[in-house]
Parts: sequence; structure tokens; C-alpha cells
Amino acid sequence: MSSSLKARLCLMMFLNYVIWGSWYVTITTYLTETLKFSGTEAGAVFGTGALASMISPFFIGLIADRFFATEKVLAALHLLGAILLFGVTRVTSFASVYALVLLYCLCFFPTIGLTNSLTLRQLTNAGGEFPFIRMFATIGWIAIGQTIGRLGVEKQATQFLLAAGASVVMSLFCLTLPHTPPTGKGQKITVRSLLGLDALVMLKKRAYLIFVIASILACIPLTFYFSFTNAYLNEVGVENAAGKMTLGQLSEVGVMLLMPLIFRKISVRGVFMLGLTCWSVRYGLLAFGNSSSLVWMFYLAILLHGFCFDFFFMTGQLYTDQEAPAHLRGTAQGFLTFLTYGVGMFIGSLLSGSALDFFSTRTATGLTHNWNAFWLGSGAGAFVILALVAVFFQTRAKIETKAEA
Repeated sequence: MSSSLKARLCLMMFLNYVIWGSWYVTITTYLTETLKFSGTEAGAVFGTGALASMISPFFIGLIADRFFATEKVLAALHLLGAILLFGVTRVTSFASVYALVLLYCLCFFPTIGLTNSLTLRQLTNAGGEFPFIRMFATIGWIAIGQTIGRLGVEKQATQFLLAAGASVVMSLFCLTLPHTPPTGKGQKITVRSLLGLDALVMLKKRAYLIFVIASILACIPLTFYFSFTNAYLNEVGVENAAGKMTLGQLSEVGVMLLMPLIFRKISVRGVFMLGLTCWSVRYGLLAFGNSSSLVWMFYLAILLHGFCFDFFFMTGQLYTDQEAPAHLRGTAQGFLTFLTYGVGMFIGSLLSGSALDFFSTRTATGLTHNWNAFWLGSGAGAFVILALVAVFFQTRAKIETKAEA
């Protein structure tokens, strides 16, 4: 791969995750603190990302696989997304916010699978090269998180304006990406393919079927962290919470650099189990930490993010690409997005919002949250899923890597 191509792919990942990181961590803080939404309402809005992941990736993946070049699909989605993000800054009611965020997520979340698919189409050594390129997505998340934290706009609509501006830049940049034509162009279109059911052929492999079930379940407690950690840290008095949370992405960079070595030493099953173990430990740290003498627990919980995220999401992306037939790789990435960011996180978003309300008590001065019980419940859920994976996900498969020339 040429240096120029690698640089463009790295910048693509950087920009895509700048857009995502602009609002994903802090949106519930804005909704609960500024718009005064309830936990259930905030969880429902946060869950639009998961709902969108269940609706759009199959169709977008199909379009990129059958009709239009991937880079052109990405450019169109980001331009429309910029318009919708601006709209979010102009409304305050639950119904309006929910509708606009849902429409935006229908545009954005397919880009996760499409950027992965476009990148993997350019690689000859995915297990060795993809982690480095994907690392720049994390750097983008860190950069925007630090920006939002230092600007102090976690509770403001400014976060959506930043995302809109980045979306315009990304839309234009996508037109400079390598031409990635549809691999299935000219193939017969059926109702099965339109619904994305072609990817279901992968479930005939028992190991992948168990992996799919585990992925759905694991995303449920996982969403508790993504939904409410920023709101929690702000409430307990942690200054510049958004900025401090980017330490998690800093650890992610370190873990990504180690992933080729980890893939050579540890099976997919082992990597997945280690990731779930880290999620269980992280929730315990959040439950018992505080913003004074035990603040180190918060830092450690955040620093575990690299292991939590990479061992789960990036491993799943590479495992899926490795198992998918060549002509279905775009649809397969959409299928994985549907299951993880879609089904699992949608259930998790609804449960996390309901759990926050359940563990809240209304007083004369407002709501008091029992965060200790909230996080311990999340940790227990992750541990149960870890036990299920240990028993049922029996495979020795590893992510394939090649020695560098």
C-alpha cells in the first residue's frame, strides 16, 4: 500500500470519528442538564443510534455492494447528516429532538461499516494493517473530546454544530478517497438481498452464530457506560469530564498497536472473554470511585476503555470480514453493525434509561441518583455474559495476520 493511500484512509477514519465523538459521549448530559429530559427520554434519544443501526446499514451496505461506489455513498450521507445536525440545535422538545436525531443516525451509523469495508477492500494484510489505520479513528475521538471538554460545551448545543462542520469537511473529503466500485454490480436483486438477508448465510457456521448471540448480549451492559458515564462524572463533580474520558481513547491507541501481536497469540474467543472481563471490572470501579480520594478508580475505569472497546468491536469487525464471502463483505459489516450498534445497543439504551429512573429518587431539590446500584447492575450483567461466552463460544479461530515484508 502506498503512503498516500494509507494517509487518506487514516484521515477518513479520523474525520468519521471526530463527527461521532462530537456528540455521542455528551448528548445525554445536554439532554438531562439543559433540556431537562428524564432518564427514560434521554435513553430513548441515545437509543436512536441503535435503532438506526437496525434499519439502515443493510440497505446502505446493499447500495455500496450493488449500485454505487462506496466513497460516493459516504459523501452523500455526511452532507445530509450535516443539515440534520444543524436542525438539532434549533429544537428543544422531546418529539422534535428525537425525530431529528433519529434521522441523523440513519445517515451516520451506516458510515461506520462503510468506512471499515472501504478500508478492508484496500488491504492485503487486514490483521496487520487495519489496527494502525483504525487507530486514527481513536485519535479523532480524542481530539474532539479534548476540544469539547476544554471549551466547556458538554451541556450546550455547540457539540452538534461542531459535528455538522466536520460532516461537511468529511463529505468533501470522501470524494478524494480511492474509487471503490460495487463488487456485486449486475447481480440479480431479490427481496432477500433488499432486506440484507444474504448475510444470514454466515449464521450456518455454529461458531459465528454463537459469536453473534454473544455480541448482542454484550452490547446491553456496554451501553450503560456509553449512555450515562459523562452525565455521572459531571454530577459527582469531576471537572472537564469529557476531556478526561478521552484517556480511554488514548489507551485504545496503545491497545490497537498491540493488536497484531495479540491476534497471533490469543484466539477470537480469548480476546472476546478478556474484553468482557474488563467491562465487569470497569463497572465496579465506577460504582465505588469518587471525585476526591478514590478518583483514581475513575481514571482506571476510563483507561480500561482500550481493552473493552478494541477486544470487542475491532475483533468483531475483523472476524466478520474474515468469515464473510468476498461479495458480501459490505453487507456483512452492515450485519454486524445491525447486531451490535443496533439490536444490542437499542435494548441497552432503553434498559439503561429505565434503570437510571428506577435508581432515582425525586426530592425537593430535584433528582437523586443511586449511581452505585446503577453501575453494579451493569457489572453483574457483563459478568453473566462472560460466563455464557466461556461455556458456549467454543472455537480456536484466530484473526489471521501476515508477517511484514
